Amino acid sequence: MNPSHSTTESRFRLPTILLLGGSGQLGFELKRTLAPMGQVKSPTRAELDLSDFHRLIQYIRNVQPDAIVNAAAYTAVDQAEREPQQADALNHLLPKLLAEETQRTKALLIHYSTDYVFDGTQTEPYIEEHQTNPLNQYGISKRAGEMAIADANPHHLILRTSWVVGAYGHNFMRTILKLAASRSELKVVGDQVGAPTSAPLIADTTAHILRQYLSVYRPYTKATISEQNKNADFPFGLYHLTAGGATNWHAFATYIVQLAQESGRNLMLGPGNIQRITTAEYPTPATRPRNSLLNTTRLRNNFNLHLPDWQEGINYLMKIGL
Repeated sequence: MNPSHSTTESRFRLPTILLLGGSGQLGFELKRTLAPMGQVKSPTRAELDLSDFHRLIQYIRNVQPDAIVNAAAYTAVDQAEREPQQADALNHLLPKLLAEETQRTKALLIHYSTDYVFDGTQTEPYIEEHQTNPLNQYGISKRAGEMAIADANPHHLILRTSWVVGAYGHNFMRTILKLAASRSELKVVGDQVGAPTSAPLIADTTAHILRQYLSVYRPYTKATISEQNKNADFPFGLYHLTAGGATNWHAFATYIVQLAQESGRNLMLGPGNIQRITTAEYPTPATRPRNSLLNTTRLRNNFNLHLPDWQEGINYLMKIGL
């Protein structure tokens, strides 16, 4: 056996990526995009209860991941008003634990946050430095998670996104399609603006960023980050990740129904039968921000990315048969 070949093999291994929340709409897409990059561990809820922090710590230390991608979250916005402790456990305390564990091993933590950390009173898209002021318990818990991660581990990426839709799970697009099949009229709020962002876009972007990280830090070799990359310059931190463009919920619903009709779906609801109403006319337990637009300049510049307009993601989801 060639001694040099043996040495090379002994110093090389595939990166290990721990994906939490793999059964959700984003987690499903992340399984696809992360798979080519290393060994992806994505335990099911039956295999790992994320509320059992003691067991979670043991699991992380056994797996020894080079990166943790946390797509697990409490996302029932209205229900969080009644269950603030449950929301805090998943959206704050869990990310805090993950940050502490990744800091201990100098691993990367990728975590997803939300536009709901803002109050939506600004007229322009929010940048990362804008002051947060969540209006509901969900937003409060997500902001607490952001702060805990920033305090515990500098090797983190927090990706704030908004209006997430996907082919799986519960989301606005799937709800509208379901209602359109059984109703001839619908009322939808039209005075809240944002950029619908597809789960595939978020997952593809995450993989792009993680690929850059692995090319810089090469955790799959025996050398540690500090040993082999003393002068490495990777742009860790907080970023906004949404599709381009802007719309409102009413216009979004109209676009979905029109697209579905054009694709040949048999619907009871036509796009002209969707009535635009105000937020005041549709009260909910949790107050929503009027402006959910996020400025993505930092993300696009630091990672050399193009983020397509929101319609492209919706067209893709419809094409694959959502």
